[in-house]
Amino acid sequence: MRVLIADEFEQSGRDKLRDLGCEISFQPALKDDALTAAIGQFQPDALVVRSTKVTEAHLAAGALKLVVRAGAGYNTIDVAAASRRGIYVSNCPGKNSIAVAELAFGLILALDRRLPDNVASLRAGQWNKKEYSKAKGICGRTLGLVGLGQIGREMIPRARGFGLRVIAWSRSLTLERAEELGVEYRSSVEEVAAEADIVSVHVALNNQTRGLLGAAFFEALKPGAFFINTSRAEVVDQEALSRAVLEKRIRAGLDVFAQEPAGGAGEFTDPIAKLDLVYGTHHIGASTEQAQEAIAAETVRIIQTFRDTGQVPNVVNLARKTPATCALVVRHLDRPGVLAGVLNSISAARINVQEMENVVFDGAEAAVARINLETEPAAGMLEEVRKANEDILEMTLIRL
Repeated sequence: MRVLIADEFEQSGRDKLRDLGCEISFQPALKDDALTAAIGQFQPDALVVRSTKVTEAHLAAGALKLVVRAGAGYNTIDVAAASRRGIYVSNCPGKNSIAVAELAFGLILALDRRLPDNVASLRAGQWNKKEYSKAKGICGRTLGLVGLGQIGREMIPRARGFGLRVIAWSRSLTLERAEELGVEYRSSVEEVAAEADIVSVHVALNNQTRGLLGAAFFEALKPGAFFINTSRAEVVDQEALSRAVLEKRIRAGLDVFAQEPAGGAGEFTDPIAKLDLVYGTHHIGASTEQAQEAIAAETVRIIQTFRDTGQVPNVVNLARKTPATCALVVRHLDRPGVLAGVLNSISAARINVQEMENVVFDGAEAAVARINLETEPAAGMLEEVRKANEDILEMTLIRL
């Protein structure tokens, strides 16, 4: 199996892939036209990326079967184009959760104690203890979590360690689940904003979360509150955030920006980073050695599972619901040609198959096939198919 790695990737992961017998091409600087050319030349079965964008042109350049995002998000990959071409897209969720939570708390402390400004003054030869002694402290304050996925949940024990009360909102959060996690349930992001002294954002970027935190959220936020975003810039209305910083003296700690360079280095011009009350980092939330080793191991597991079984762990682009309207259940003897005859008849009737599975019973004498169909076959056709093959024991149609 050929694997093209078009981003930085741990040596341990590369070694494990080679140990599996994979042919590796490690070219971490690839992007744009150079990536297209490399795919066309190397003809990989699998492509591994981190921050590198994967476009439809890249997907069309070879015979790719699998794209693995060595990280949690996958918004840099044209998932729709991959789906059209029958290319699996997978990711490594949860493997960087601790690293991101650690950075979020680093930003909280940096905002409270103004650590970057302290350092800048000392490096400039200035001693100003009176100015930098003005910190509120975070013990006893309220942390509001927007999103309670794996990263959001990692925030909870760390918050307890700092003596913070935690309130939270998530689309899937219930009162019962909040009680289990030891947090207080809030029914909207605006309720979180109105009550929290610190808000930390931990939601994935999708159609439901894009622009989730807009003008109403920042209007509800307390003056002088802290706002932490280590998820994606696109979940936040950047103009509303800038106004809140300027008008309400909100302090923002950001690891993600709307105008990030495409690669690992480049010119950075996002104006929000120039505001006095904004501290930023270089989208490094997942960038600890511990997290990258875990992500590399998960990437290897995904590729090995795909190679050995044809299945893809953490796949993100399979249909949750297909156009299937009915399921044809065929109970049959486990003999050659049984399902081929059934499928030939379905094809002759111009009926599209959506999904299919065949389960064999112990002893390999009999099996049951479930074939999901886009349209319902005529009753007479099914009877003809059953009578045509004595190895078919029973055929049942279930309307979905």
